[in-house]
Amino acid sequence: MRRMFADLTPLRVSAPYRRMWLGSAFSGVGTTLTTVAVGLQVYDLTGSTFSVGLVGLFALVPLIALGLYGGSLVDAHDRRRVLMTTSSGLFLVACAFATQAWLEVGNVWLMYALVAVQNGLFAVNSPARSSILPRLLPLDLLPAANALNSLAWNVSLTVGPVLAGLLVGAWGYGGAYTVEAALLLVAFAAVLSLPPLPPLGRAPRAGLRSVLEGLRFLRTQPDVRMTFQVDLAAMVLAMPKVLFPAVGATLIGGGAATVGVLAAAIAAGSIAAGVLSGPLHRVRRQGLADLVSVVGWGLAVVGFGLVLALSPGPGPGGRATWALWSAAGFLALAGAADAVSAVFRTTILQVATPDALRGRLQGVFLVVVAGGPQLGGLLLGAVATWGGEPAAAIGGGLACVLVVLALGALQPTFARYDARRAAAVAAG
Repeated sequence: MRRMFADLTPLRVSAPYRRMWLGSAFSGVGTTLTTVAVGLQVYDLTGSTFSVGLVGLFALVPLIALGLYGGSLVDAHDRRRVLMTTSSGLFLVACAFATQAWLEVGNVWLMYALVAVQNGLFAVNSPARSSILPRLLPLDLLPAANALNSLAWNVSLTVGPVLAGLLVGAWGYGGAYTVEAALLLVAFAAVLSLPPLPPLGRAPRAGLRSVLEGLRFLRTQPDVRMTFQVDLAAMVLAMPKVLFPAVGATLIGGGAATVGVLAAAIAAGSIAAGVLSGPLHRVRRQGLADLVSVVGWGLAVVGFGLVLALSPGPGPGGRATWALWSAAGFLALAGAADAVSAVFRTTILQVATPDALRGRLQGVFLVVVAGGPQLGGLLLGAVATWGGEPAAAIGGGLACVLVVLALGALQPTFARYDARRAAAVAAG
């Protein structure tokens, strides 16, 4: 039974990884805490849901615009120094959030500007963190390390929002942002403890030419490219979160409480997959496992849509019906499948990419991760407006499954990807 649980070997054998993992966990809680607190404060200032939606736009644009360039910065400089610089910048932004709240500045445009700066720094910080892992651990421990990273992030997605609500209610926005600053200070201390991580060999100069070099490499690596394509198929075609408000209002009932349960169900599934990730490091056919996982995601979203189609509607007084727990069960399965897929696609990217290019490829990965769900929300929202929420979920899930199967057939080497052979090649 012990082999079923998350493999803690990376935490035991590498003190630098252990410190970075703890720092990332604290940083993740702080980041998700701030996301919720900013949304609440913007709504308090404006009374407008549209203004809250603009927070996402001001976050997304810097992530996409700086994701690729941030990766070139990571490859051009000592990665520890890049992490120190961006982590200190994120700490200062958290202090600015706290200051404007304590002083009751009440300027929503200042909030938007801070969100943009925060996500611009994150667009450099995230590729640096991901590209460091193969320098801290043997390649055969990367699946276990990525499972632990995924577990920490999904726990933060659960803890951060709850902590935000409690802190805002007890200490106000100033107190919530101050706690975030303290969490980021702990994360910064973890970065300081890392060893120097300069580029191996001649460092490329950051800039457009460096970015284009990374994209040319990606064009020559069909297996790496497939990890992006498969993830886009899942996020663009079958990301159901945009449907949750309508589900709570008209299909299942329960209103905002139902929205919270459905969102938490995805996170709960991801956490469960992380806790039971022990067998994942023994999987050699990681490409095939990625394909199977994303097909599982699509089928779970189809199941969610079928529950919506069969739901009798809200109960008396608008209360939720039995369909809520069936829908949450399918979303938990979807979350588990997504967490497993994330472990394998991240590991394939890290192993198949030379160290000199890892920052740039992680930058591309960040753009895909940031942009895919946003496009998916637009697509499923449009389909739901035309054909209803059940049709959007069922059609999106089926489209995801068909596209992933087609991608697997068009690129059969991905299903045959062998983790041990790839690690041997990467090791020279």
